[in-house]
Amino acid sequence: MQRRSLPLSALRAFEAAARLGSFKAAALELAVTPTAVSHQIRGLEAATGLALFDRQVRKVSLTDAGMQLYPVLRDGFDTFEATLARLIQQRTRAQVSISATNAFTVKWLVPRMADFRRQHPDIDLQLQASDDLVDLRSTTVDIAIRYGRGPYPGLATKPLFTDRFAPVANPRLGVASPEDLARVPLIRFDWKRPQPDNPTWERWFAVAGRSQPQQASQLRFSDEGHAIQAAVAGHGIALVSLALIKDELEAGHLVQPFGPAIDGHTYHLATYAGRLPSAAVQAVADWLCAQAAREGREPM
Repeated sequence: MQRRSLPLSALRAFEAAARLGSFKAAALELAVTPTAVSHQIRGLEAATGLALFDRQVRKVSLTDAGMQLYPVLRDGFDTFEATLARLIQQRTRAQVSISATNAFTVKWLVPRMADFRRQHPDIDLQLQASDDLVDLRSTTVDIAIRYGRGPYPGLATKPLFTDRFAPVANPRLGVASPEDLARVPLIRFDWKRPQPDNPTWERWFAVAGRSQPQQASQLRFSDEGHAIQAAVAGHGIALVSLALIKDELEAGHLVQPFGPAIDGHTYHLATYAGRLPSAAVQAVADWLCAQAAREGREPM
């Protein structure tokens, strides 16, 4: 018998009758009449040429063929039931999507995922890493992490913390003072939205009251995360976010040999003002605020 011609309704009727030991009990479970169950099983026996039940006046019992078929069907239907239940549970689990920049997602959010799962095992997070702004009104994104000064029209926002930038380098480079900037490459990255108050090397030299070494070589990246990795690898000294390199500083992969540290922009938690946050979205928002406060940075 080929798969496309399997009599699924008859097989289901047979499995129920074999499991319950009664056509009447099978009919109750399947919400049909005992006659319908008997008809389905007779059709299955006719299609296979096998006698599956010994029929007596007040009871039925499985034949040898029936005893071989029953456990296969029982296990199969049990697997169907368990798999479908799991899929339905997954579908009904709360899901919250967060949009953030590539660097913030990789260096700040991802290292904290274990803590989130421990506190909220019933919520699934979807992280969307992109340096492009998403329109919270027309996408499925629930929370966006905005980086800037604001304001953000149409969004409900809450400041998380203000970023700080400082020169950092692999300790193997032996960078100890600003004079060393003349002998090591300056690692740069491109800001997606150029602004005069972006924390760039030019601004750092102005705040430090120093002239930028003309002979210093440079290494430029399109992404801050790549600039951080280049600094960890010892390719130069980078001016990057101290919030994003906390783990590297604590592990000794990077050091901040001198100052000053300069202000960056502020990370804001943003949701669409025209949509009331669900309980799951609010739980994620509260967790993000708690994580920011735990770092010793008080919200503005």
